[in-house]
Amino acid sequence: RNSCKRIMLSTAVRSALPRASRLVRTAQPCASRFMSTENLKRTLVYDEHIKAGGVMVNFADYAMPVQYKDSDQAQSIIDSVKQVRTKAGLFDVSHMCSIRWRGKDAIKFVESVTVADIEGLPMGFGSLSLIPNDQGGIIDDTMITKTSDEKGDHIYQVVNAGCAPKDLKHFEEKLDKFGGDVSMEVQWDNRGLYAIQGPEAVNVMQRLAPTYDFKSMAFGQAANMTLDGMPAFVARCGYTGEDGFEIFVWEENAVKLWKLLVAQPEVFPSGLGARDTLRLEAGLCLYGHDIDDTTTPTSAGLSWTVGKARRAPGAAPFPGSDVILHQVKEGAKSCTEMRVGLVPEGAPAREGAEITTKDGEVIGRVTSGAVSPILKHNISMGYIKRPHNKSGNEVMVKVRGKSKPAKVVKMPFVPTKYYKPA
Repeated sequence: RNSCKRIMLSTAVRSALPRASRLVRTAQPCASRFMSTENLKRTLVYDEHIKAGGVMVNFADYAMPVQYKDSDQAQSIIDSVKQVRTKAGLFDVSHMCSIRWRGKDAIKFVESVTVADIEGLPMGFGSLSLIPNDQGGIIDDTMITKTSDEKGDHIYQVVNAGCAPKDLKHFEEKLDKFGGDVSMEVQWDNRGLYAIQGPEAVNVMQRLAPTYDFKSMAFGQAANMTLDGMPAFVARCGYTGEDGFEIFVWEENAVKLWKLLVAQPEVFPSGLGARDTLRLEAGLCLYGHDIDDTTTPTSAGLSWTVGKARRAPGAAPFPGSDVILHQVKEGAKSCTEMRVGLVPEGAPAREGAEITTKDGEVIGRVTSGAVSPILKHNISMGYIKRPHNKSGNEVMVKVRGKSKPAKVVKMPFVPTKYYKPA
C-alpha cells in the first residue's frame, strides 16, 4: 500500500514475546513461525535473521525480526535494550530507503522539499530533517547528509520504509516542476543498511577500520571508509539515544559484513521490539504514531530541525513554510497542543489512551507507551492541550477503562549519549 502504515509494533511485541528474559533453548522448526511473512519483501540478510532465530513480523511490507529466540544469539526485548545501553546491539535497517541527490542544483532542490539548511551544512555532516506538506504537516522525518564519493559531491538521504513509496512519488512530482540540474538515485534493496548502537559500538568500528580516527568523528558526521576490506559509507548516528553508527554497504558485501559485525564479542543482533523501546526512552518520534501529516514541527517539539537560514527574511520557501515559520517564531503559544512525556501509574498507557484532567475533561492522547527496562517504570509520549502540557502537571490517563494518575515530564526519559570530540 503506497502510504505510511501505522504499524502497531507494541501490540505485536506484546502478543509474540514474553515479559522477561527466557533461557536459550534447542532450536525448533521455524516454518510455522514465519509462514505469515513469506510473501513480504526481504532484506539481504533475511536468511541470517532466520538462522539466528528471528521472530519475523510484517513491518512496512518487509519481513523484519522483532527479536531473536531459540539460538545462541537470542535475547528477550528487555535484555536486548540493556545490551544496547551497556554494550552494543546490531539492527538491520535495510528496509529503509536511501536516496542520493546529484547535480549542481541538488542542494536547491532538496531544500525546496525539506526544512533543512543544506547549504550551511558542513561537508561530511548530516542532521535529522522533515519533509513538510503544504499545510505545514509532516510527510516524513528524514536523515540528510552532505557527502562525496567517486562520482562527486552529493546529498545522501534516508527515508522511512513505510513512507518511502509516497515520499518518492512526492519527490518525483516536485522534480517534474523543478526544471534544474538534479537527479534522484534510489538505493534500496541493492544494499545493506545496518545500525550498530551502544557505548561499545565504537570499539567494534575501530577494530574493523583501524586506520580511521573515530575519536575525532562527531555524532552526525559521516565518511567513506573500508571495514575489514569492504567499502562502506558510515555515519555516526542512530535512533536509540546511544552513540552508534549507521553503515551503508553494497549488495556484494552485505551478508559478509553482517556476519562479521554480529560475530564481534560486544555485539548481539537486535530487533524491532528493542528499537521501539530504545527510541521511546530517548524521546524520539515514530512516524505514523507520534508525528504524521497533520502534525506541525513546533507542536511535535521539532522546531530545531528548521535551519536558521531557512527562517531568515527572504529565504527560499518550502511547502507549508508560512505556517511552520510562524509557529517556529511564536513558539508553543501558536499551537493548541504539544508533544510531551508522561510517567503514568498502574498499567502502561499505550497508543490511543485518553489523557484527561482530574475532572475528566479530555485534553490529549497517548501516541506511544511502554515499560522502560532501564528506568523500571512506565513511560509514554503523547499530545496535550495547552496549558496542561507544562512539566510537573498532574493529569489522568485512561487505561482499560480506568483512570490512573500520570505526571507530565520532560524528555528524553533516559539521558542521550551522543558523542562529541573532546
